Amino acid sequence: MGTAIASTDFKFPRQTSLYHGKVRDVYTVNDDLLIMVATDRISAFDVILAKPVPFKGQVLNQIAAHFLEKTSDIVPNWLQAVPDPNVSVGFKAEPVLIEMIVRGSLVGSAWREYQAGVRELCGTRLPEGLREYDVFKEPIITPSTKAVEGHDQNVSPAEIVQKNLATSAEWDELADYALKLFSRGQEMARAQGLVLADTKYEFGRLDGQLVLIDELHTPDSSRYFYADGYDNYVGGDNAAKPKQLSKEFVRAWLMERGFKGEAGQSLPDLSDDFVDQVSERYIELYEQLVGQPFIRHESTDILERISKNINHYLEVSV
Repeated sequence: MGTAIASTDFKFPRQTSLYHGKVRDVYTVNDDLLIMVATDRISAFDVILAKPVPFKGQVLNQIAAHFLEKTSDIVPNWLQAVPDPNVSVGFKAEPVLIEMIVRGSLVGSAWREYQAGVRELCGTRLPEGLREYDVFKEPIITPSTKAVEGHDQNVSPAEIVQKNLATSAEWDELADYALKLFSRGQEMARAQGLVLADTKYEFGRLDGQLVLIDELHTPDSSRYFYADGYDNYVGGDNAAKPKQLSKEFVRAWLMERGFKGEAGQSLPDLSDDFVDQVSERYIELYEQLVGQPFIRHESTDILERISKNINHYLEVSV
């Protein structure tokens, strides 16, 4: 495996701020340009795990760029350039403090809540008798507040308007964009033999217009399954649960070892073998989803490569 990027701390010309997110290090230049460096950090249950995963950042960055390009006819987005395999550069927008989570199937946290007896998710009523992996008749939106720190909180559309997170007209526009993006994502996944079960979208306001920001249809923000196994399981023809190509299997690994991100719990140690498995799973998804071989951009000094490529972009483009 190549060297993994745990963190960055660059100083660029006209840089005005640096924010370390769970996965991305975000640099602001001239107060209107964002440079997002996708590190190899991995988080689960809002906790950053101890070991970075080689090539994870490159996978996320390149998948996001791929889908932002393929969906720009649906909604404008923030991306301007990808000067390095781990870097995206684009417009700075005022974030809408809502995560637009679209679910096509009963999986992940929605299934865990349903299994616990919950029958209403963010204002959407779910019928009795559903099973894990069941496909909804129509995709549903289960938005959450975008927390600066700690856990995001589920919220209904009515509460979004009441809390002034968005106007009623903006909510309608956000919902329309989210469902259209999800439909395009599902179509593109199916064409590659995958099922996009759920995902999340983030939006911002730029010059009075809603724009798509952050990542798009990556394994950190979405759950993918191989379509043949998924269809067979849902159809009752296969007893084996479908194989997923998302970060959910990392959450499952942690839960099997007693960690759910709750107070007082300790993170289990990540073995080098498990980290390698995670890396290969990310690469596998990239190749399956994008339909192209993954080029491992290994460098003796990855941080030097990233810095050089960003500085060159700033010199010739800004």
